[in-house]
Formats: sequence, structure tokens, C-alpha cells
Amino acid sequence: MQLECVFFGPFRDAVGRKTVHPETDAETVGDLLRELESSYPALEGELLADDGDGLAGDTVVTKNKRNVTHVDGLETTLEDGDVIRLVPSVYGG
Repeated sequence: MQLECVFFGPFRDAVGRKTVHPETDAETVGDLLRELESSYPALEGELLADDGDGLAGDTVVTKNKRNVTHVDGLETTLEDGDVIRLVPSVYGG
């Protein structure tokens, strides 16, 4: 399936662009975040908590503008065409 991943702040710097459209077999948000950390070494440890049981710090991840912590957290399922936004813990205006 293909997703749209939009990165903000330092995450954008780590990836080198604002938006990527990965082809993935990830079934959940957690699977996708593990793939992103593997694909972009500068993201390693920035998305997932060290124990792999949650998000790192106060990182916010949304699926189609809905915070995944209000759905099923890292177990939130993905569907083709979903838009995933990744916002670091300290970012704002």
C-alpha cells in the first residue's frame, strides 16, 4: 500500500524533505514507525520509545488528522492512502 507521511520540524530535517510517499507492507502505525526509523537513520530513537512500547517523548502522530493515541496507539491500523503526520515533541509557533 502507499501512504503519505508528512514530517515537521527536526523530523523534516532528518528525512530531508517534508513529505514522502512510501510503499509499505506495514499493517499498523507502530510497524510504519519502525520502518521509518530504519529507512532514515537520523530518525532512529526519535519516533518510538526506547522500550518500543509507545511514542518517544511527546511526539504526536496523526492518521488522517486524528491523533493515534485517541484511536489504538501504535496498533492503529493503516489503509492505502492514509496521511500520517509526525510532529516532534517540541515544535510550535
